[in-house]
Amino acid sequence: MSATSASTEVRHRTVEVNGRSVFYREAGDPAAPTLVLLHGFPSSSSMFRNLLRDLADAYHLIAPDHLGFGQSDTPPVEEFPYSFDTLTEYTLALLDTLGVDRFALYLQDYGAPIGLRIAAKHPERVTALISQSGNAYLEGFTSFWDVLFAHAKDRAANEGAVRELLTADATRRQYTHGVPADRLDRLSPDTWTLDQAGLDRPGNREIQLQLFWDYQFNLVGYPAFQEYFRTHRPPTLVAWGRNDEIFGPDGATAFARDLPDAEIHLLDAGHFALETHGPEIAALIRDFLARHL
Repeated sequence: MSATSASTEVRHRTVEVNGRSVFYREAGDPAAPTLVLLHGFPSSSSMFRNLLRDLADAYHLIAPDHLGFGQSDTPPVEEFPYSFDTLTEYTLALLDTLGVDRFALYLQDYGAPIGLRIAAKHPERVTALISQSGNAYLEGFTSFWDVLFAHAKDRAANEGAVRELLTADATRRQYTHGVPADRLDRLSPDTWTLDQAGLDRPGNREIQLQLFWDYQFNLVGYPAFQEYFRTHRPPTLVAWGRNDEIFGPDGATAFARDLPDAEIHLLDAGHFALETHGPEIAALIRDFLARHL
């Protein structure tokens, strides 16, 4: 096997972090600049399976599964305090365990409030930001969130409605909505099938309901995230599906308010733009990181 092919292979590993097993995918040479890829709901590090190979010749990539997702531990809600603060603590602890001190961050969906907590707390460690539907502004929220914000105010009265977001039809829609007809054949049914299998595990829906409720506290952090942007001016690439019904395109263009040098690209895609525009996003990242790292 050549050195080049070996360096682009994806390794699948598990490490103990604060007494919990955390799964992560890794590719590339650890001596190269590191990019940490943080997934969203209802997915896992599997969403980065192609991007890892696309970029591994030039970068060191780490893509963890958050606790409660993918192959990482999924302790029941009675035994673990699920929150975005806690998921952030475990992500930082994983990076410390792996000896990764400086890194760029790829933020998608849930990965945004986790990654931006890290960046605001440790700006000296973050070399750049890449946001793909990784929201940091109120402008990004669409009517999709109405039921979730109602649930945040009154869990009991709205739990039935938000449980609909955990069904197979809802999971599939997250992938298919907003995708142009000529790109629908780029979508692999394996994606939503795998995600739904994770949601259907015993106790996992209760985990997701807890994180739905906790999401409201991410908005409290937005002023600190935006102050981080203004103060530290991290190089930022935004590659966002303009047809995303969950985080609308206004959330993408809002980055320019605090980061006037942000490179913002609205793609003809939906929420999971990597599935339909993976090569385009990989090319944008390669060009962006080559100039800023």
